[in-house]
Amino acid sequence: MANISIDFDSVKSEIYLLGDIAVLQKNRFAWRYVKDFLHPIISEDCIIIPVDNNDTFSVMSNISSMLAKYGFSEVQSENSEKVVQEYYEEEKRFAEFSKKALHIRNNECDAGEFERFTQSVAKNLVARSLYPLQLLSAYHMAFSQNACNFSVPGAGKTSIVYGAYAYLHNLLADDPKHVECLLIVGPLSSFGPWELEYEECFGRKANSKRLVGGVNKKDKQDYLISKYPAELTLISYASLLSLQKEIGFFLRNNKVMVVLDEAHKAKNSSGGVIAQAILEMSKYSKSRIVLTGTPAPNGYEDIYNMFKFIWPNKNVMGFEVNQLRDITATGDQTRVSRLIDNISPYFMRIQKSDLNIPPATSHPPIYVQMGPLQQRIYSFIEKKYMDEFMKDGGTDTSSRFKAALAQARIIRLMQAASNPAMLKAPLRDFFEDEEFSIEEYQAIDDSDVLKSILEYEANEVPAKYVAVKRLLDDILASDGKAVVWATFIHTIHDLKEYLENQGIPCQELYGATPVERESDDEDEFILTREKIVKAFQQTDCPFKVIIATPFAVAESISLHKACHNAIYVERSFNAAHFVQSKDRIHRYGLKSGTVTNYYYILSQDTVDETIDTRLTEKERRMTEIMESMPIPLFNNVSEDLGDEDIKALIKDYVRRTKKS
Repeated sequence: MANISIDFDSVKSEIYLLGDIAVLQKNRFAWRYVKDFLHPIISEDCIIIPVDNNDTFSVMSNISSMLAKYGFSEVQSENSEKVVQEYYEEEKRFAEFSKKALHIRNNECDAGEFERFTQSVAKNLVARSLYPLQLLSAYHMAFSQNACNFSVPGAGKTSIVYGAYAYLHNLLADDPKHVECLLIVGPLSSFGPWELEYEECFGRKANSKRLVGGVNKKDKQDYLISKYPAELTLISYASLLSLQKEIGFFLRNNKVMVVLDEAHKAKNSSGGVIAQAILEMSKYSKSRIVLTGTPAPNGYEDIYNMFKFIWPNKNVMGFEVNQLRDITATGDQTRVSRLIDNISPYFMRIQKSDLNIPPATSHPPIYVQMGPLQQRIYSFIEKKYMDEFMKDGGTDTSSRFKAALAQARIIRLMQAASNPAMLKAPLRDFFEDEEFSIEEYQAIDDSDVLKSILEYEANEVPAKYVAVKRLLDDILASDGKAVVWATFIHTIHDLKEYLENQGIPCQELYGATPVERESDDEDEFILTREKIVKAFQQTDCPFKVIIATPFAVAESISLHKACHNAIYVERSFNAAHFVQSKDRIHRYGLKSGTVTNYYYILSQDTVDETIDTRLTEKERRMTEIMESMPIPLFNNVSEDLGDEDIKALIKDYVRRTKKS
């Protein structure tokens, strides 16, 4: 039997195969494995295998298995035995660490250690007191250094991070857990809240740097390789791609806590470029934190990259991506339980019921009667599309084309129920997050109806606008403020113009509202999201109304300190956006006795009523899931438009037409 010796050089990070190399090369299957999977450097008397960033023990284990499979006798060197011994010692230490992390998660803390942590946070987080579950979550995060937090929106995940950071940052410089600064990766809309929350936690403005579109690429590169970076660096997920090399340098040369905010935006487990860039960052981060209130919106596979990021060299989940997809598809509760048990030491979750927020008041829907022109237009559009749904078996959205066509028809119904003037333009003019290529549904084959659409704005004010104005009159009369939620950009602009003509100043918040740039002058008159939100929070704010889209504002931005009224003039079937928008004004930090009001304006006998019914049901199911499952799995509960939605729409239409 041929002998192969395995040796290892820890300085060069190389594995050496020695011995009967010629025999190994003649074994077709063994040699194919070496060439295809190990990327060897071949010399006269040995084979050199670079380990690079791979786990040495895993590579050596795979080599050992290959040698045994193809009939070679393995001879271990002293160095290779040392690798094996260190691996098992490390596994033992990690098991002990995981056990302690689980105890902390279950609020079984070492009293002395927790007291020292609490005192440090109280001393260094001078302007914010964490509530008990926040403090426990921050302690778990600081102890672990690498952790996920899946708390619901409004639970204060940003404050939890700053609590953990305050402790780790103020450890002695030679402490192995000491961190020097923060790198926040998140959507652009999160940058302002992170800076504002820093000031509200530490009592001083953050020394921050935004690596955003308005900053020259060379300036970004120079900043990342500079010796003295800001304490708080903020970058979007998309910007990671062009700065991977410099970010690697930044992480290797600074002790950085990297935070993935709204991490579900980078969940791609099929090799997406952003996901790969994030996993590359994990190798060099001193501390790795994942934040999202919706870790698995579509399936358990969504969490794969999150746990791979926090522990890149550990298989803490115990499942691979394909296995997670299978668990999602089959709903195998035995494996779900095993998955939750495996990952429990490494994540925390605060549920909404834990927050003790004063309950919100959802007022009964306000039904408005459409004007005669709008009624005529809507009835024509509705009959046309509902006949097509029923004729085509429109409840089947399995094909991509059918799903897009169904969505286009529903959107046209929504527009007709809100403001028929929107029917004039292609759908792509109304959205910032969708691409539409189907145009046939725009055809209006009735010349009188088409004329009514083209002249609508000159002849009639949408009934919903009038209802919004009446509600705002009452709210503003009692010195209140309100956020008006709309789905369409046209509505945002048009409603703002209408309200301001009625003497109600407003501001808009949607995707095109600019984000604060590094170069913005405080005195420069550029209305950014941050400036609008900051002004809105002030008691002497010149405007008391914000008109916003849930898609652009449903994450990161908090309005609850100044505003306790939300008016929904338009809603889609997307329950996730709806629930997140409600959380903008109903979240932790509300004073006892605060009344939060939700108002829903519906055009009577239209698609609005079906949307209202379906959202109520979806929200109920989402709440049950969020309160009962450690990792909420929504699957299709929060989807934008599904077969059940269309079935409900047809049922409501048939009921109304029979009644009339």
